[in-house]
Amino acid sequence: MVEEAGEGAGYAPGDEVFGAMHSGGYSEHVLLDQPFAKPAEVSFETAAAMITVGETAYRALEHLQVSPGQTLLIHGAGGAVGAIAVQLAVARGLTVIGTAGEHDFERVGKLGATVVRYGQGWAERVRDAAPGPVDRVLDAAGAGVLAESIAMTGDAARVITIADHTFAEHGVRLTGPDPADRFFPQALPMLADLIARGDLDVPIWRTFPLTEAAQAHAEIEAHHNQGKVILLP
Repeated sequence: MVEEAGEGAGYAPGDEVFGAMHSGGYSEHVLLDQPFAKPAEVSFETAAAMITVGETAYRALEHLQVSPGQTLLIHGAGGAVGAIAVQLAVARGLTVIGTAGEHDFERVGKLGATVVRYGQGWAERVRDAAPGPVDRVLDAAGAGVLAESIAMTGDAARVITIADHTFAEHGVRLTGPDPADRFFPQALPMLADLIARGDLDVPIWRTFPLTEAAQAHAEIEAHHNQGKVILLP
């Protein structure tokens, strides 16, 4: 919520906004260079949970230039970015196949993807599940799947990764490290609107007060969370 606004800011104290920060997220107050209006139907917790992972999923699909009718393979479809990418791709009219662990099968399937087990033999399982050729691949897992993904699509330009730092060896684009490679103005209002309409789910596992940030990190490092962890000021 806006507490102070500079001249020409476009928002006034009391307005509910959200946005991305370059740094300093662990704080009670932040300075937003580019705030966006938060729909009343979207909680502050959900808005915070979707910013980074939502923009990443949106950006990856934009770079892949996906189109309705294509088949998209998402590695790590059970993760935070992968799950949002599944929903965005399904909403765009794509057939989505997602690799995931068995504990995520039901959840990812409900998002609209055909789910196959990750790990050895994944490529054969994907080919068996796909209705035809796989047109694009989003690697959100970084599990050494780039070579087979390129072979599956026939072109390294049809594969993108957010997690595999061997990308250059394969001629695949890595999106993420470059601060200039961001789609916040395009992605965030659209994502918030989808959430407000009930067309995008961003699971939140737990919230912690800021004073318990260390405990929140411990839970994440122990892989206890099934969804995003939010710190409350």
